[in-house]
This record gives sequence, C-alpha cells and structure tokens, in this order.
Amino acid sequence: MELDATDRRILTVLQKNGRITNAELSEQVNLSASACHRRVQRLEEEGYIAGYVALLDPRRLGRPTTVFVEITLSGQADELLDAFEREVARVPDILECHLMAGSADYLLKIVAEDTEDFARIHRQYLSRLPGVAQMQSSFSLRTVVKTTALQV
Repeated sequence: MELDATDRRILTVLQKNGRITNAELSEQVNLSASACHRRVQRLEEEGYIAGYVALLDPRRLGRPTTVFVEITLSGQADELLDAFEREVARVPDILECHLMAGSADYLLKIVAEDTEDFARIHRQYLSRLPGVAQMQSSFSLRTVVKTTALQV
C-alpha cells in the first residue's frame, strides 16, 4: 500500500494526539467521518499504526534519571546474542535495547530514581546479564529533544 497525502496527514495528527475523536480527525484532514474511519482502519491493518499508548512522565513517577548503557559482549555467537537478548528483555527498568553496529554491541536506555537506584539496577540485573565483557554507563544531564513522532 502506498501512502498518499491524506494518509500522511492522518498519521501526523494521530502521532500528536492519539486520543482525538474520529470527528475531530476527519475535520483536520478534510475528509468525511466515514472515509476517515476507513483510512485509519486500513492504516492499522497495514501496520503503519502499530498501536496506541499513553506516554507517561518519568519525573512525575519518580524516575527522572536516564542512563544509557553501552554493552560489549564476549563473543558474537548466535547462542550468546539470544541468551543476552532473552535476559535483557526481563529487566523491568530497561525502556529500550538496541543491537548496535560500532564499538558496542548493545545500547540500553534505562530510567531510575537516582544514582543509588541505578546502582541497584546494575547490581540486581545488569551485572548478571550473560556474556557481558564490558559495560559503560552515561547519565543524561538534560533532554534536549524528545519526540515519538516520525516524519511522514
């Protein structure tokens, strides 16, 4: 399926406000409500819209500290990568885990209450991950740009 300009407008609006009513959305993208609804359903079915979520404020939830952790494994065997990925998926404090090209094998994004809480996460989870040869943590001082919206 090829996206047209109307599909792109729909996706742009929904990324900014996923709770918008169909009537409001149809008005913003200049479509009838029924045509807009059909397009949104098609975008969902085709996988352009992966889901709807509520984005929580980590500061309000007492988790203002963001830590990026670079991990280098002791090898690249499929079994080692699979074991690492299986275990890292079980760590509740990890928001993201990316397999990387470059100096580190994985990059983790972790939220914590403070440095002491991160030390707990490190002791309880990170130090027990299989195959880790090296780990380097960097604390975010301030978020300059943060968005979940993709260019469409």
